[in-house]
Order: sequence, then structure tokens, then C-alpha cells
Amino acid sequence: MRAFYSDHFVLPLPDGHKFPMAKYSRLRERILAEGIIAPEQLHEAPAADWDDLRLVHDPVYVEAVANGTVPADVQRRIGFPWSPQMVERARRSVGATIAAARAALDDGAAANLAGGTHHAFADRGEGFCVFNDVAVASRVLQRDQHARRIAIVDLDVHQGNGTAAIFASDASVFTFSMHGARNFPFRKEVSDLDVPLNDGTGDEEYLSLLQAHLPSVLDGHRPDFVFYLAGADPYEGDRLGRLKLTIDGLRRRDELVVGACRQAGLPLAISMSGGYAPDIDAIVTIHANTIRTAAHKWLNTFAS
Repeated sequence: MRAFYSDHFVLPLPDGHKFPMAKYSRLRERILAEGIIAPEQLHEAPAADWDDLRLVHDPVYVEAVANGTVPADVQRRIGFPWSPQMVERARRSVGATIAAARAALDDGAAANLAGGTHHAFADRGEGFCVFNDVAVASRVLQRDQHARRIAIVDLDVHQGNGTAAIFASDASVFTFSMHGARNFPFRKEVSDLDVPLNDGTGDEEYLSLLQAHLPSVLDGHRPDFVFYLAGADPYEGDRLGRLKLTIDGLRRRDELVVGACRQAGLPLAISMSGGYAPDIDAIVTIHANTIRTAAHKWLNTFAS
């Protein structure tokens, strides 16, 4: 199993603070220290080609990001101002998911150690998301004829509103989102399958709902490829999550998704998505467990 990382995840902000991206470097350190994957399986993320970004995003918006002419109101919706670092981070976040998708075709599963930028719409970014990595990677796979039907399993605590809107009229991509009903975004889009969750939802209720709905996604849509957004923000200690899943509950969630894809013989690309607990070690543990679960499930080669 291969994983892709980027060192371009610290963004300077006008007030001297930095965007809280420490979890990414610590995740990379953790999975190496614990031997979850070998050093030769870890690769620096390439930057997504501009033409790949245009498969999903409005050329006018892509040009604005490239040239630093993003309107002020769009920058506010994104959550940080334009800078060359922002552009580099955004392109590599998408590039890592594209690379993971291509690797998963050979290995069975692969991961972007960041990504999950599911709030980006075709014509704008929002919610700390500039470009939509999973949407672009989906279109790249389809363009290159590596997959025809795709399922996106979005288990970040926030609805993947940008992804839902991008694929709203496209039957070839199935969007499935389990998210906090009263959490951001407060105006939801319509996914192919939305499962809104009440504040305080815990392990057993969450896992029961996932077990009930996941088979209809995989069996009903019959995808050739699956993207999994494995958010750490349903965690009970997350300051933005409002749910009550434990670290063990999130590990069991990963086992359900990864196990179902492995059993069905579906290549799987994983993005880490959100995680905002004050205890960064908890976030890193949750994400590391996701990588560990995928690496264990695909211990043998995908072709075996």
C-alpha cells in the first residue's frame, strides 16, 4: 500500500498565526515510526496539472487561483487569503489523491495523508477547500478509462456539499455522506444518499447506520472504484464535530468500509479529511488507524 504526502501544508495568515496543519507531518512520522508502511511506500505528492483541475473546476476560477485574482468574498469563504503557498498546497492536495487513485488500481488501496477537500464547488472554494481533490481524481480516472462508475463514501462529520453539487446530475458517480445534521455547511446540498446524524450520536448508532447503508452504495451503484473520506472529526473530542464517536469506534468504522471494499474487490483511495480535536495526538491516532486498517486488509496484493 502506498501513501502520498506533502510538506506544503503550513499557510501563513495575515495575523501571524498559521493554519493548523501539524497533524499531517505528525501522521507521516507516526505511520513510519510504527511500521504501518515502509519508507519506500511513502511518496511526495505531485502537484495536480492545471488541465486536470479544469476537468471539474470552472476555468475562470482556476485561472483566478493561478494568478492571485480570487475575489475577496471567495477568499473569505475559503477561510484563508490567496498566496503562492495556498496555490501549491491546493494543487498538491489534489495531486496526492490522483496519485493515490492510480496507485490503488495496482495495489488495491492507497492513501493521501491529507485531502478530503469536499467543500470546494466547481466555481469556488469554501470551508478551507480550494479545489475538490476527490472530484478531480474521479474525473481523471474516468477520462483515462480506469473507472466508469465511482462511489464516494464521505464520512467526514461535515457534509461534502461541493462534491454533491459537482456530481448532482451525473449518475456515474454516487455520493454518500454521513454527517452532522446541524453542523457546517448549514445549507446542505443533496447527495445521492445523505444520512444526517443528531448531535451526540455515538459508536453503536453510527456503526449500525453505516452497516445498513453501505451495502446499498456498493451493491446498488456497482462502482468500479471507491473514494473514502475518513474524517477524524466525528471523534468525541473534536471541537467542531458535535458527535460522540470514540477512537475505537472510528477504527471499527474504517474496518467496515475498507473490509467491504476489499471483499468486493474494489480499488480504494483514501483521503484523511477533517480533524480538529485540541489533542493532536488523538487526531493522528485516528488517521494512523485508518492507514493501518487499509494496509492490513491489503497485506496481500490486490491481485491475490
